[in-house]
Amino acid sequence: MSFVDKYITGDRVIWLVAILLALLSILSVYSGSSSLAYKHQDGNTFYYLFKHVIIMFIGFGLMLFAHRMDYKYYSRISQVALYLSIPLLLITLIMGVNIGNASRWLIIPVINQTFQTSDLAKLALIMYLARLLYKKQDNIKDFKEAFVPIMLPVLAVCGLILPANFSTAAILFTTSIIIMFIGRVNIKYILTLIGIGVASLMLMLLIAKAKPELLPRLDTWVSRIESFSDGKSDGNYQAEQAKIAIATGGTFGKIMTGDGNSSQRNFLPQSSSDFIYAIIIEEYGLIGGFGVLILYLVLFYRGIKIAQKSERTFGTFLAVGLSFSLVFQAMINMAVAVNLFPVTGQPLPLISMGGTSTWFTCLAIGIILSVSRQTKVAKTKKANVAI
Repeated sequence: MSFVDKYITGDRVIWLVAILLALLSILSVYSGSSSLAYKHQDGNTFYYLFKHVIIMFIGFGLMLFAHRMDYKYYSRISQVALYLSIPLLLITLIMGVNIGNASRWLIIPVINQTFQTSDLAKLALIMYLARLLYKKQDNIKDFKEAFVPIMLPVLAVCGLILPANFSTAAILFTTSIIIMFIGRVNIKYILTLIGIGVASLMLMLLIAKAKPELLPRLDTWVSRIESFSDGKSDGNYQAEQAKIAIATGGTFGKIMTGDGNSSQRNFLPQSSSDFIYAIIIEEYGLIGGFGVLILYLVLFYRGIKIAQKSERTFGTFLAVGLSFSLVFQAMINMAVAVNLFPVTGQPLPLISMGGTSTWFTCLAIGIILSVSRQTKVAKTKKANVAI
């Protein structure tokens, strides 16, 4: 038995998608980060490439580890992760590292790596919701026994993420609603939760208008929405530069003249992270951009197939929730890059240059693969018993 057959199990298509996205990420980050290298690393263009390769290597190690673990253990892990993430989110709001008027990061001691606590909270909440929906299936329509225990962690986590990161809170809230709908929660209660969420957001905005210091990100949200709605370039510099990159890429991009020939990377802020999709289209054309879209759709399709085949409802909810979360975030990022959505600051999963965000993406994919792996193991055991 080869190393691949012995240690790399689960859905092979998802493994292939992850590897292809990672390879594209390395090429695109190397190209997109060149301007950063000249600004901050004295022109050492290999600095960010080397750092990104190390982060990606660790990420795939986490993916390998996560997929080898029986996914049933993630039910218990979700409890610990959620109880840990809520105080961490609170600490981040109070004394987190402030970048761009947003307190989203804590610094991990020793390695001096910034850690976005919302990444842990997203993974923890999705796993925890999968656990609750699995546990509550016998009385899932009951308001007090099922809906209230499910609703409270959603409101708590999303509410703590919201002040510093509206887009992440909105994506996580939407993902939670989708999981609850699939989990057969009463539609009336789901609509109630949506109403509570909207009302809470409106109340927060009203308080922020009266006390701007409580929500310094409010002006940023408003300016991004206004810039998107009026279509003017003033105050919408990033979106304008992204459109230029896409327009110059054409159908086939600049790949015929060699990789790394993007010109807009020198003008587009976050060209190696939030707007890396625009650089991909500039260099690889609409064909390359469409190829990335297909890879994410394949990931989602395989995630749904894994959910359908899972013998336990916990595995079903886990695979659906994590697959939807990753692909939904990817769609939001790509929609921003092509100016179909206001600027959000969401990275492109497994492609954008990042640190802990890449690691949590790899963990999420590893957990999906774990569900796939255990489903195959269970079928093999049944087949052997039948023989």
